[in-house]
Amino acid sequence: MEIFNYEILIDASPEKVWQVLWDAKSYTQWTQYFSSGSTMHSDWTINGRTVFLDASGAGMVSTISQLEKFKLVFFKHLGLIQDGIEDLDSDEVKKWRGALEKYFLDDLNGKTKLRVELETAKDYLEMMDTAFKKGFEQVKQLAEG
Repeated sequence: MEIFNYEILIDASPEKVWQVLWDAKSYTQWTQYFSSGSTMHSDWTINGRTVFLDASGAGMVSTISQLEKFKLVFFKHLGLIQDGIEDLDSDEVKKWRGALEKYFLDDLNGKTKLRVELETAKDYLEMMDTAFKKGFEQVKQLAEG
């Protein structure tokens, strides 16, 4: 696993950026660069349940390991969902289970530095690099618009 960091400065409050990141409608807009039709469903509790899905219903099962609303959220990825079936124990999942995706929102006098720290395999670097750069630009446009 490798750790990658992405960040952007947004001329909006952390509350506004948080809303853009996690509101169902805007989430689908900025995550289109990962997979068209992406959705997220979460109970927003530590050790609770969060599911990230693409338009076909495939995706990842995760939990929140740390949460400070408007400041940070850490998603711990636990497994896959394929054809409605959860896979938490296959050899493929065991290679990356427990990987973290950490979002930080730092208030800089009315602006927000949005940063993500992502644990992922090198094989996904190019895709993640493109998706986060384009996705964060979309978050910026939505939050500042």
